Amino acid sequence: MCWESAKTRHRVCLDDRPSLCLVGGCQHPPLACQGWWRGMHWSHHLSSHARHWGAAGREGGRRCSARHGAMAGPAPAQVGFRKGPGTLLSRLASRSQLELVLCAVAVSLALLLSVAVVTLAIQYRRDPSHSTCLTDACVRVASKILEALDTEMDPCQDFYQYSCGGWIKRNPLPNGRSKWSTFNSIWDQNQAIMKHLLENATFNSSSEAERKTQRYYLSCLKEQRIEELGSQPLMELIDKIGGWNITGSWNQTSFMEVLKSVSGTYRATPFFTVYVGADSKSSNSNIIQVDQSGLFLPSRDYYLNKTANERVLAAYLDYMVELGTLLGGTPEPTRLQMQQVLDFETQLANITVPQAERRDDEKIYHKMSIAELQLLAPAIDWLDYLSYALAPLELADTEPVVVYGDTYLQQVSDLINDTDRSILNNYLIWNLVQKTASSLDQRFETAQERLLETLYGTRKSCTPRWQTCISNTDDTLGFALGSLFVKATFDRDSKAIAEEMISEIRAAFEVSLDQLDWMDEKTRQAAKEKADAIYDMIGFPDFILDNKELDDVYDGYEVSEDSFFQNMLNFYNFSAKVMADQLRKPPNRDQWSMTPQTVNAYYLPTKNGIVFPAGILQAPFYARNHPKALNFGGIGVVMGHELTHAFDDQGREYDKEGNLRPWWQNSSLEAFKNRTACMTEQYGRYTVHSEKVNGRQTLGENIADNGGLKAAYNAYKSWLQKNGEEKRLPALGLTNHQLFFVGFAQALSPKPGTMDKHITPGELLCLGSSLAFSGLFYYLYRRKARVVARIQEAPEDPVRPPGTHMHFWEGDVWESSVPPPSLFLSPASSGLQSEQWGPDSPPHPPSIGHPPRSRRDFGKEINTRWERAGLPGTHSLHAKSCWREWVRGLGRAGGAPAPRDCSPRSPGPSSHPGMGQLEGVCTPGGGGGGGGGGGGGGGGGGG
Repeated sequence: MCWESAKTRHRVCLDDRPSLCLVGGCQHPPLACQGWWRGMHWSHHLSSHARHWGAAGREGGRRCSARHGAMAGPAPAQVGFRKGPGTLLSRLASRSQLELVLCAVAVSLALLLSVAVVTLAIQYRRDPSHSTCLTDACVRVASKILEALDTEMDPCQDFYQYSCGGWIKRNPLPNGRSKWSTFNSIWDQNQAIMKHLLENATFNSSSEAERKTQRYYLSCLKEQRIEELGSQPLMELIDKIGGWNITGSWNQTSFMEVLKSVSGTYRATPFFTVYVGADSKSSNSNIIQVDQSGLFLPSRDYYLNKTANERVLAAYLDYMVELGTLLGGTPEPTRLQMQQVLDFETQLANITVPQAERRDDEKIYHKMSIAELQLLAPAIDWLDYLSYALAPLELADTEPVVVYGDTYLQQVSDLINDTDRSILNNYLIWNLVQKTASSLDQRFETAQERLLETLYGTRKSCTPRWQTCISNTDDTLGFALGSLFVKATFDRDSKAIAEEMISEIRAAFEVSLDQLDWMDEKTRQAAKEKADAIYDMIGFPDFILDNKELDDVYDGYEVSEDSFFQNMLNFYNFSAKVMADQLRKPPNRDQWSMTPQTVNAYYLPTKNGIVFPAGILQAPFYARNHPKALNFGGIGVVMGHELTHAFDDQGREYDKEGNLRPWWQNSSLEAFKNRTACMTEQYGRYTVHSEKVNGRQTLGENIADNGGLKAAYNAYKSWLQKNGEEKRLPALGLTNHQLFFVGFAQALSPKPGTMDKHITPGELLCLGSSLAFSGLFYYLYRRKARVVARIQEAPEDPVRPPGTHMHFWEGDVWESSVPPPSLFLSPASSGLQSEQWGPDSPPHPPSIGHPPRSRRDFGKEINTRWERAGLPGTHSLHAKSCWREWVRGLGRAGGAPAPRDCSPRSPGPSSHPGMGQLEGVCTPGGGGGGGGGGGGGGGGGGG
């Protein structure tokens, strides 16, 4: 850029910039423009917050406009310097024109730099996203998070390893454990607290139930007394019932008498299980219910797939023989008879209905009278059996019963009639033995550990006796133990805070219902009413803090400090009486199926209720002094998970009152089933540790996982809109939105173990994270697992060869004919512009694979994927800006639009299902996906 002196015609050239520049819409003279640009250039390097220089520019532009308006710069002749009157001007005239110009530039630069620095300082103070929390609590939690991170891992390559690698390294799988996670870690802490409470020398409770709890626990600790008794207590019990062919003489007592004693008195479950609970179709009344049972191994598949489970079956037979010999049997005859029992169990397994086929409660629910049940399964005298099991109630053959699986009971009856009575007796007594053996001496415990080692791959456990006893006490007097735990540990204010969080998550979930274009208005309104009606149970049931009510619950249960085995038998008999007492009473909505110290949560369809015990309302899931990002990413996701269970493939069958009835319109129901079928197929295509994922059996958990994260994240964003940005944690370098996802992953940090058939297996929790180049910040993950596990697709899948590492954010995965088992945050939930891929589009938007080595590679990759997608439209993908967003660390997750869009456009609104599974990955024309979740499981319909 050159100027010419009006007097000397001397040309002055600074650079080649245009004579005018625009800053915030203001035209500046060339020198002012140069000073402005250079000042902003300096400020860009002086602060890590230089990305806000544009805002400062707009501020400066407004000031400039006030002074100069839209005036154009002066003509070149006016920029020259002339002599003028006065001493100062004389001295200036004596200097060269170049020196004067440079001096003016320096002065302008200094002034503009000062303005820029002040402006940035003001903006920095006003912008809470740049403020850092330095309280003791924030420093401590930041330290914990940092300790759990693997900072050497690029989160774009392996998000889960980045989030949890440090935790996994510091928490090796303990001996005797098949898996290890934060759930287990917190439970160990809770056990230590309960140990301290029960062993406290100053223990002096005014509650008889709490005193019984301590006596039961101390009886379990008396190992010397237990060793002295050996197998004698169980052998005496067997003789009392009528003997066992394996250990001695069998007096051929009536089959029905042995069945009533084993099942009715001591609560074993051969052939079937009987219990009293709310009637699914009339949830305000209790009813007798009968369901299939009778297998010792965790799944019928162990019995039926003998080739794959040969080692397990051999170990199980050895375990049966060892227990038989410990109770007095001789090895060879015992092995022969136990083989017969195992063969009988295999026949039972063959008629047992797989759990994956029992997910439709409407289909398996069969209500009938006892008389009709007798006709269905005549091998059992049902009126005699049920009258004994529910004594002292008087029953008639008109008493209603709900049977889950009438075909199974019919086939069981036929099997009983076709089997030798000695084998039936051996099977019945074996059920009693396996239920009570854990209360005997160390030999029985050692035998069980050998079986578990083969079954789950665990090594010999070094679990101290006190931990075993705490678990046993929790199983028997759990609410009395919970009373002690809650009084000692639970912050009552946490209950109100948790209820507020649930309300926010419920509201976010209901908003997502409005975005479901496949759901009709009548069904949508009913779904909102059901969500509003969900009953929240937080922390503990109120009765445990009332000594009289608590004592009444355990009234009639006798506990001695000297006989652990007898205490256990007394409890079985006591629980049978409690069950009978419930039949003529209405269901108690405040009755929990989980004790307060449990580290878990659940949803119960017949109550339309969600339960979050005190045991899980602690770090890392929740803490009062944690940032909201962590609380929403921890317990918030668990809450969203359980709430979503109300609308999964089973929960959606129950209305807002907890009654099993059809309340969906046919069109919406058909659309729902189509989407769940797609999700089932997705998960069913993968194997982990050589075991195939059961997409049908894990469907409910997968739906809840996906919906849970989406609801929690939307609720967090809603909280931010009401309350403003939080201060960031120090030293992490994470935005609060990134912290939400890191907190989610760390709260569920698992050590990979064996597969759970009911949930998506270990290796599929958190299958990576990426910045989607449509501007979305999405995370692809699964429940309880590592990201980069060796995930093999089923052999029939031609898309990817077995044995390869698969990151679900790789572009190639999206182009497969069947998408991977992963869903991601929808455009609406990210706060960015919605996009929908039309029927002729590929199943997923073009995505990037491994992080590109350079910006050029990045642009190349984007254009390649655009072309491969075959979509029309502009190619102005602004790869430079997208690359910048990638490098900055997963973009702007907070809902603010990215500087430039990096994806192909296709007009039209997207559909955003609230249940998480119902996204465009499953159907053409669907929108972005809905997040995933995790959280606790178990109980009722939850998990």
